[in-house]
Amino acid sequence: MKTTLDELQAFVRVVDSGSISAAAEQVQQTASGISRALSRLEDKLGTTLLRRTTRRLELTEEGVAFLADARQILDAVEAAEEQVVLRRQRPAGRLRVNASTPVMLHIIVPLLESFRARYPDIDLELDSDELYIDLLEQRTDVAIRVGTLRDSTLHARSLGHSRLRVLACPGYLAAHGIPQQVQELSAHSLLGFTQPESLNLWPLRHALGDRFAIEPAIKASNGETLRQLALDGQGIACLSDFMTLADRRQGRLVEVLAEYDNGHQQPIHAVYYRNTALAARITCFLDHVQDWMSTDANR
Repeated sequence: MKTTLDELQAFVRVVDSGSISAAAEQVQQTASGISRALSRLEDKLGTTLLRRTTRRLELTEEGVAFLADARQILDAVEAAEEQVVLRRQRPAGRLRVNASTPVMLHIIVPLLESFRARYPDIDLELDSDELYIDLLEQRTDVAIRVGTLRDSTLHARSLGHSRLRVLACPGYLAAHGIPQQVQELSAHSLLGFTQPESLNLWPLRHALGDRFAIEPAIKASNGETLRQLALDGQGIACLSDFMTLADRRQGRLVEVLAEYDNGHQQPIHAVYYRNTALAARITCFLDHVQDWMSTDANR
């Protein structure tokens, strides 16, 4: 059997207070409870730590040596507890964040200046990956995911939603014409995803339903590549609002077939492996992301 902190605390309190009854009064326990803790400790150690007489308690030679070690252990535990409290009051430590390239460039990077100013003791590690990674294997604290979550073992927190729109640059539309009906898209150069195939179902109402399946002329593994292709006039793409806000405001990309848009919005979640309360550095990061995304300037 291993020594417990309660037994160490009982031993040190008895020594410091001078008696079992005084120690019991300090911690609002019974004298018999403190006495039993001391007896268990001595039994586990196989030695006598305190000589008990009717008048006083006296440390044995073994008790003197053990007392110094016990104080060190209790001081270390107290210091560790204080450090945890301080870290929750002023979050600190390394925070590993994983996200797809578009999320990293258009959500995470723009908010870093304000986040770092607010939490200067948090060290960030940012990793971009278009595939769903194993968070434990990659030692990732939190990942930002866009779309329907597929891994039910993950804990998730909703950060918001982002609408999908069909977009093209003015130059492409001037050269190839503006489609007036959904079916006319088949005559255009369409930009789509290599995977998942569900991203090539565009949120457009037509005679056969409210999703239009496209045949991409060019496929890419991430939305940022498709955005750059659309800006370069290579075709029409369906992209999320969070990554095209500035392009639409400045006229670099314009919406196509807006009257047929079914209003579909992609959910955005933070995912993590945690069964207990999140570390403060993770919580404050997610709060900051959610606050930033909810501002009118970023919709």
